[in-house]
Amino acid sequence: MSSYGKKYDVIVVGAGHAGCEAALATARMGCLTLLLTMGLDTVAQMSCNPSIGGLAKGHLVSEIDALGGEMGLNIDATGIQFRRLNTKKGPAVRAGRAQADRMAYSARMKSIVEKEPLLDLKQGMVVDLLSEADRITGVRIREGLKFESRTVVLTTGTFMRGLIHVGLNNYSGGRAGEPSSEGLSESLRRLGLNVGRLKTGTPARLSSRSIDYSKLESQPGDAVPKPFSFMTDKITCEQVNCYISYTNEETHQIIRDNLDKSALFSGNIEGIGPRYCPSIEDKVVRFPDRNSHQTFIEPEGRMSSEMYPSGMSTSLPPDVQLKYFRTMIGLEKVELMRPGYAIEYDFVEPTQLKMTLETRNVNGLYHAGQINGTSGYEEAAAQGLLAGINAALRCKEKGELIVGRDQGYIGVMIDDLVTQSTTEPYRMFTSRSEYRLLLREDNADQRFTELGRSIGLVEDDRWELYQEKQEQVAKGERFLRENMITSANKELVEKFGLGQLKSGLDLESLLRRPEMTIEKIAAEHADLQTLSPAALEQLEIAIKYSGYIERQLEMVERSKEYEKIKIPEDIDYADVDSLSTEVREYLDKVRPVNLAHAGRIQGVTPAAVAILNVYLRKKYHAKNSAR
Repeated sequence: MSSYGKKYDVIVVGAGHAGCEAALATARMGCLTLLLTMGLDTVAQMSCNPSIGGLAKGHLVSEIDALGGEMGLNIDATGIQFRRLNTKKGPAVRAGRAQADRMAYSARMKSIVEKEPLLDLKQGMVVDLLSEADRITGVRIREGLKFESRTVVLTTGTFMRGLIHVGLNNYSGGRAGEPSSEGLSESLRRLGLNVGRLKTGTPARLSSRSIDYSKLESQPGDAVPKPFSFMTDKITCEQVNCYISYTNEETHQIIRDNLDKSALFSGNIEGIGPRYCPSIEDKVVRFPDRNSHQTFIEPEGRMSSEMYPSGMSTSLPPDVQLKYFRTMIGLEKVELMRPGYAIEYDFVEPTQLKMTLETRNVNGLYHAGQINGTSGYEEAAAQGLLAGINAALRCKEKGELIVGRDQGYIGVMIDDLVTQSTTEPYRMFTSRSEYRLLLREDNADQRFTELGRSIGLVEDDRWELYQEKQEQVAKGERFLRENMITSANKELVEKFGLGQLKSGLDLESLLRRPEMTIEKIAAEHADLQTLSPAALEQLEIAIKYSGYIERQLEMVERSKEYEKIKIPEDIDYADVDSLSTEVREYLDKVRPVNLAHAGRIQGVTPAAVAILNVYLRKKYHAKNSAR
């Protein structure tokens, strides 16, 4: 085995959404980084739906951006349709979603990666992990070449022992047209890691010119599209339309008649699929009372004829796919450009990770993305960013970064994975967070920009923009608090419907009223008109929801009391006599870092946490007192 002769600080395996964020983060933090990919032409490939964002996923993109990641900037530059979701609901669940030009998204990200000074992008299939004792030392690629490094971040996507299913036929592949990665799974097992099996899928791609759009419901983007990145001033591209169609009873009958040909229902697939993004045949079986299912027909790019029918992933044979699509309105003469398929792949149980995404078994080995059992580009990118940050911090001997559940959806996701593992592909939802009102898209910069600055990811231009926004918010708060409407101002009293105003009313109190908006108040006050829309939005949310926000902050403080009670790494749970054998096993598997972490482990009851608390206080407090 020959060596490349150049020692890296970090090697990132896989150049998908997780890999790109990880590699960019480590390089930008001053670490010499190697990004290894099986194909140089598939960097940041959008294997499934060419879109970014959505409910909770948009929150992750905002957090990635605020920390200094690239995903938000990339979709702002290559998006072709932008929409805000849940605009009529509260600010906690509002989110952005954008349809991407798939090829442009990949091309721009590859260009960013190639231009990063401390980052080398190379083609090579990693087949083995190299280690000494319990420390990672590098990787070996299929050609026999060895690359040495101090840390390794694995972002393997669906490529580890990937197996593609189309009807009853199957073949090895990481995704259609690309080989699977062989050897890594066995290498991970040799390192003592438990490897499992999951499944996901993708729908067929339809030919645009074979669709009758006159029969479909058109779905345009927002008139004034809102960017994902805090650095993007505005979206200027011309937006394209998406379209809506529906399955019907004839569609469902064709699917039911061919279930024996589905890899999912014939028993050919052993991996567990995503509950929240089921295949069309799974929907038909699980919801027999539904007469139809909606699908969004979405373009894959400005220069592409391929259309993506969301919600129609399948493992049925291509002839059956064509047959059922042609029963749908507007698709009577549709042609398939690529058949849909299901794919099985290996993942590593995430309870074997620390909160930094470093494996407990091997020092310097980090995992991010679908290797941890997650689904979605956004979930992968967020993990990649955090894994990259921690790999860089380890190389620089500057500690570690752990994001709490009260700090961001990144923290919620990682805590869920590390604490509870997953038996199916994990997808982020706003409902997974107990602090939703604190973790909004609009305030991700307030939560993460200073943190990103402290670790070297937030550059001067982003930092100056953030400080300017904070100054504007503070200015707006003072103005609303210090200025009043009195009975003498009859025009405003009448315009705002204040009736017989006997005493003055400050603008902050006025804004608290349900029918009042910051736009209405700003329209009458020139000082507020100098503030940016983002600053005005922050003002309105902070004031209107102040009571709810304060209650959630109190919840955070209560939970932190248990977070302060640390659990030693070398604790032997067998010594805690009052705990059941089952609870001891759960605790020993996850190895929680504090009492709050222990309480979130599935199967660890509040009574067990109380017993552990008493044990820790007696044993370790007494030991510390003796010193």
